[in-house]
Formats: sequence, structure tokens, C-alpha cells
Amino acid sequence: MGRTARNTGRAGILAGGPGPVVVGILNVTPDSFSDGGDFLDPEAAAEHAAAMLDEGAEILDLGGESTRPGSNPVSQDEEIRRLIPVIERILAVRPGAVISVDTYRSGTATAALGAGARLINDVTALRGDPRMASVVKEAACPVILMHMQGQPRTMQKEPHYEDVVREVRDFLAQRAESAVAAGIGPENIIVDPGIGFGKNLEHNLDLLQNLDAIADLGFPVLIGASRKTFIGRITGVQEAKERVFGTVATTVLAYERGATFFRVHDVCANREALAAAKAILHTFRR
Repeated sequence: MGRTARNTGRAGILAGGPGPVVVGILNVTPDSFSDGGDFLDPEAAAEHAAAMLDEGAEILDLGGESTRPGSNPVSQDEEIRRLIPVIERILAVRPGAVISVDTYRSGTATAALGAGARLINDVTALRGDPRMASVVKEAACPVILMHMQGQPRTMQKEPHYEDVVREVRDFLAQRAESAVAAGIGPENIIVDPGIGFGKNLEHNLDLLQNLDAIADLGFPVLIGASRKTFIGRITGVQEAKERVFGTVATTVLAYERGATFFRVHDVCANREALAAAKAILHTFRR
């Protein structure tokens, strides 16, 4: 049996508890793999954000550029144009909402933090923009450092590893060390093995089976497996929005193996499953 989850650092304080922490996904893009085009209107995005908060999301993760396999980047100006009105509208109706912004651009991060976002989720682990580390340092905000082999446009074209668990673990350790050297507090670092980002089915399963090796780095671990293709390959469910049960199973097992943060589309189902898993794993035995 794997390790049970733990939660440390400022991100847990922002989320209001010791974990597990459900992170609701809100993509304000026309081309994300599961919900692309659903929430381009700020009002519709704010309504969906409110619904996820009511279902138990403790953090909302907003993305203004799709990073699905095969996607192309957008300009920083376009990313900001998509994100800022949504952040402002969410906080107008839910001023206590904790918002994370999924971006690797320092300009977008600066604009989002200025609008009220409180976390940065960087799929390049601070490698995509040399100014991002200083933005995070100055804001003293939590940052999610993710592993990705290659770039979104090409990352699923024959990904290869000699030892995926060791290589991803070593990468995250190095990126966390680099972040600390840049002045980012270790209590503000969350790591993400990047399920589905430059990994095939076997790589994803190997990482999830051995997630305790990532948790042993000492940083909270985020898992973003929601509705992804590997779940469809296992279950035979082709429609991404229907991969709820497979996602929930992945969430629960990742929690049991040491993950703390769970980036999901279907908040209620995952929150209820995590509540049951937490009670089973942590119930006091007389």
C-alpha cells in the first residue's frame, strides 16, 4: 500500500485546510480538449466557477491557452485578454475565491496576480519565461512546477524514457531546487508529474503506481489526470466528458499514494470520492 497524502505550505493555507484539495478546471479557450469553447464568455465562466465552488472546489485553475496534445500557442496579449475579465468577474461575485492561473508567461502572471489570482500553475516549471521566477518571488505566491517532455504541439509523438519515474522525479527535484535558488520559498512549491504531457499509457500508469517517489521529494503533489486520453484507453470511453468514473478512480488511488491537490473537471464526484477515501485512510482506530 502506498503512502497517505500530506499537505504542507502556503497553498494548503490558501485552500483552507490540510487536504485533499480539489482544484476545479476552468478553461477560457476555444480549443481545450474537453471543455474548449464552453466558457469563453466571462459571465458563463463565472457561473461555472461558482458552481464548482459550491460543489467543493477549494481552488479554481484558469487557463487562457490550450496545452492539449497538438495545440498551438497564442500570444500573451490574447491570453491576458481571455483571462483577466474572467478573473475580475469571478472575484466580483465570489470575492473569497482562490484562483490559480495556468500560464508560463511572466506578463500574463503579473496581470493575473494584479487582478486577484493567488497561484501560478506553470507547465514549463519556470523554464518557459526567464522572468517568471522573479514574478513568483515578488508575489510570494505558490507555484506549481510541472514536468513535460517536449512541447504541447509535439509532446505525444513517441515519448521515450529509460526510467520515467526516476527521470520525472529528478526533473522536479532540480526545478524545485532552481526555484528555491531564485528566492521562491520552498513552502510555496507544489510539484506535478505532468500526467499526459509527453507520456504514453505505460508512462502514466508507472508514474501513478509509484507516486510516492514523487511525494518523497517533500513538496505537495498535484495530479491532473481528469478526463485524459489514457483513461479512455483503459475504460473504452471515447467521449472525454464521460470519463468521470475513470477519473475518480485515478484521483482516489493517487491520493492514497501521496498526492494532495487534484485538478479536475468534475468537482462533486471527485470531492465525494476523496472524502470517503480520507475517512477510510485516516479514521482513528480504537
